[in-house]
Amino acid sequence: MEPESSGRKTNNKKVDAAAEKVDAPTDEKLQKVLARAGVGSRREMERLIEAGQVKVNDHIAKLGDRVTNKDKVFVNGQRIVLRTELTRRRVILYNKPEGEICSRSDPEGRPTVYDRLPSLRGERWISVGRLDFNTSGLLLFTNDGELANKLMHPSSVIDREYLVRIQGDVTDEMKEQLLDGVLLDDGVARFTDIVDGAGEGKNRWFYCVVMEGRNREVRRLWESQGVKVSRLKRVRYANIFIPSHVRVGQWIDLTEREIQDLCMTAGFDSSTYTQIMQPTRDELAQLQRHDKKLRSASAAPRRHKAPPRKRPPIVE
Repeated sequence: MEPESSGRKTNNKKVDAAAEKVDAPTDEKLQKVLARAGVGSRREMERLIEAGQVKVNDHIAKLGDRVTNKDKVFVNGQRIVLRTELTRRRVILYNKPEGEICSRSDPEGRPTVYDRLPSLRGERWISVGRLDFNTSGLLLFTNDGELANKLMHPSSVIDREYLVRIQGDVTDEMKEQLLDGVLLDDGVARFTDIVDGAGEGKNRWFYCVVMEGRNREVRRLWESQGVKVSRLKRVRYANIFIPSHVRVGQWIDLTEREIQDLCMTAGFDSSTYTQIMQPTRDELAQLQRHDKKLRSASAAPRRHKAPPRKRPPIVE
């Protein structure tokens, strides 16, 4: 599923000026550039550098090294395509089915979430959090390691909403306990919201919200009350919902507005967002070649299907 053209207008002078700006070499800390390229977090890159697993121009790198996009950088022997601050980042939404793992490979040969994602040249997708093997629903991926790490950091305090089917009696007292907090093996956890869904008796659906991304947190919270989770699906991350037209196993690119909202949620300022949305040199060249077509397309009003702002229907 390929995203539609943005329909942006441009002109040759602006394209040439922006291309020159993108080309300007700027030296930055090696670990920062590698994090932006999606290799891992800055701390992870620092550990790799200290371990001698990073080379710059055939020389073993050391902490404090600075590089430009003209340098040749290798991590564990693999060439990494460097990007300047002005390279556009991507964020995609994937509707994960049950039965896929969130690792890049599996010794048991099980399918992974990365099998269906679009390919990236010289980069890799980083998942914003994970979902269990038997959990379905919304997963975000980005090629911007810094954005991913900021979104996943506990200080961001981002709400994640799940649709869960519970087998067993759920009382008002039980829900109050889950909202007040339950002591789990890794500390106190709680739901910030629980809303009744469909069903009745001992087989009911609920919408529940957590503000962290702990391992199996939703399941462990419900199981602490002596009930069983038979189905679990993530339906929202921050203000991002699964659009109704995105089927299980499909992905879509987020809109610029949605990426802007995520950046604000992650704590990026407006100048950082501007850098994130700047087109690359290849994109600028493509805009220049198709300038006439883009002007024509942008002249007509465009309608974009907004993500739903209400909870999605329950599908058995």
